[in-house]
Amino acid sequence: MSVFDLGPALLFCPADRPERFTKALARADAVILDLEDAVAADAKAVARGAVIESELDPDRVIVRVNPVGTGDFEADMATLSQTDYRTVMVAKAESVKRLRKLDPRFRVVALCETARGVVNADRIADLDNVVALMWGAEDLVASLGGTSSRKANGRYRDVARTARARVLLAAGARGKAAIDAVHLDIGDVRGLRREAKDAAATGFTATACIHPSQVDVIREAYLPDGKQISWARAVLAAAETERGVFAFQGRMIDEPVLRHARAVLRRGGAD
Repeated sequence: MSVFDLGPALLFCPADRPERFTKALARADAVILDLEDAVAADAKAVARGAVIESELDPDRVIVRVNPVGTGDFEADMATLSQTDYRTVMVAKAESVKRLRKLDPRFRVVALCETARGVVNADRIADLDNVVALMWGAEDLVASLGGTSSRKANGRYRDVARTARARVLLAAGARGKAAIDAVHLDIGDVRGLRREAKDAAATGFTATACIHPSQVDVIREAYLPDGKQISWARAVLAAAETERGVFAFQGRMIDEPVLRHARAVLRRGGAD
């Protein structure tokens, strides 16, 4: 299974909490076993052991490993070599040279969450072993010396919005999947729904989340409603009898609009 096929809701799970692994995978479209920030330094060895002992569907598992060039990264990759898990999310991905040299057995989700990583996103997306890009807001702002990625109203600051767009464009330009960042305020369901809807509308393949309660909100946001699906089917049917640009329901229709319609049907499982 390709990372493109996982589904829209990817749930992070601390790798040192093996009692949660099966439940997390059952709840979400895929689980991201986190060996990086979610695990304290003195618990990483235990977490690696838990990953080795786990028996999850490898097609629906991504393992977030520590940044390339660290001792923890080397230990993480040695751990994964003892498992069937072959999709890794590389934290704080920055160096094209280092990412290119990773073990070719592994598919890479490059997490561009620093200023350098975002600036290099286009070159990272061009790597053959990279199947997807994700971005992260808090580490990005920290790398700039800032203190908050969001304004008081909960909306992203401009620098975060710029990074989000840049990573999405880099992934899209290279035909790779793009994963939207987590929404840290678990209680802010409205904000999560707004951002997930925007992610789906602009071309993100999935949104990562940190709590099971966020999964259904994301799935619903990515799923087109009945009106959108009906419009997509109707406009594509009309296109079969029209040539070139044509008018449909008072709107000019050309090939980009037809591609939008096809995307709606794909997300709705109705193509």
